[in-house]
Amino acid sequence: MVGASWEGFSIGNLLAAAPFGTDAYFYRTRAGAEIDLLLLLPNGELWAIAVMRSTTPRIGKGFALAAEDVNATKQFVVHSGDHSFPLNANTVAIPLPALMGRLAAMD
Repeated sequence: MVGASWEGFSIGNLLAAAPFGTDAYFYRTRAGAEIDLLLLLPNGELWAIAVMRSTTPRIGKGFALAAEDVNATKQFVVHSGDHSFPLNANTVAIPLPALMGRLAAMD
């Protein structure tokens, strides 16, 4: 239950911080590959965002496949920790306030 609440809270705050003109989507394939929040930003970038209530997040295979499917320009895993760190060459684990700050700075 807490995970779903954290996901909703995170998505709501990211949408509030996103620059005007941002389009937001949820993405899921029939095979189960999923992106919790897909943001098409006014500058044309497409950000794939997974949300995990963990201080040690991991990339699910479904998220990686979905991000590849949509050709995401950036990939993030929002987590409940305090620091950003790379999860692989394409994906950064990032605290919610840090990603909100990146979005707000685009205005």
